[in-house]
Amino acid sequence: MWLNKQEGFEQINVLSKTRTPFLFITSFDNEKIFAKPLNNLDDDIFYKLEDWRNYPVEQRPQNFTFSKFPIDFSTYKKAMDEVLEEIRSGNTYLLNLTFETPIQSSLSLKEIFSYARAKFKLYFKGEFICFSPERFIEIEDNTIATYPMKGTIDADLPHAKETILKDEKEKAEHVMIVDLMRNDLGIVSSNIQVEKFRYVEKIKAGEKELLQVSSKITGKLSEDWKDNLGTVLSQLLPAGSISGTPKKSTVNIIKKVEDFDRGFYTGVFGVFDGTTLRSSVMIRFIEQEGDTLYYKSGGGITIDSDDRSEYEELIDKIYLPF
Repeated sequence: MWLNKQEGFEQINVLSKTRTPFLFITSFDNEKIFAKPLNNLDDDIFYKLEDWRNYPVEQRPQNFTFSKFPIDFSTYKKAMDEVLEEIRSGNTYLLNLTFETPIQSSLSLKEIFSYARAKFKLYFKGEFICFSPERFIEIEDNTIATYPMKGTIDADLPHAKETILKDEKEKAEHVMIVDLMRNDLGIVSSNIQVEKFRYVEKIKAGEKELLQVSSKITGKLSEDWKDNLGTVLSQLLPAGSISGTPKKSTVNIIKKVEDFDRGFYTGVFGVFDGTTLRSSVMIRFIEQEGDTLYYKSGGGITIDSDDRSEYEELIDKIYLPF
């Protein structure tokens, strides 16, 4: 079922070259890749990318339970201190630090997926789900666009929008990711433009509402991009917004500092319909391991990060968007 890195990107090239509509899924490290035609998908794989979906809409439940059991602050602080030391040493400037959190719910993994409200959703064979607010890339005609998302604040705080946009740490973090994604798009396309810079969107986060800050960056692909879609993806992954910059050394630090295997969390999934591509970064992610559900979450660390606020952001991102 899972292809290795070389086989996976080659399979994506084959499917896109023949203009076959397909779903693809990549792990964070690209060592496991799924790529299969939509007309041959297993009946326990479901996706949604905005108005593209292969399952019916479900009404959300009236009553359910949800509990989370995050790591303690001292554990988080120890890992963050390691990241800050790497930053001081010049090995990274921005690193997305994540943890897995055991959760409990009266709902099954499939029910959580069905009821969750999000622009991008994936359910894979009872193993994991995501309900992501973040696009990765979309390609229409010969234009490629990416939408890095960096900066989160509780929407109920006074002057929340003004606060997040004026926050110098958040702005610096966002600028670094925009620069990284501009450079990444420059590898595969030309005429790179930042069409929108630091615009704010509201998302439902369980009992809370969050404001998240994004930018839109575009480039022009060559006419033959459909013949080489797997190659294009291989040059862009992993996504900069959930790894960091510089990407290669930052990914190595992530593997050393984080105490769990990300697996498909912060990987990417997408659908090519034969003409255009839509894809999403797999954040807001729940994985089933035995009888336990694990929610994986985190946020970007820079030299100006505050350990307490970063810890609280990690916990805020553990929610069901009903």
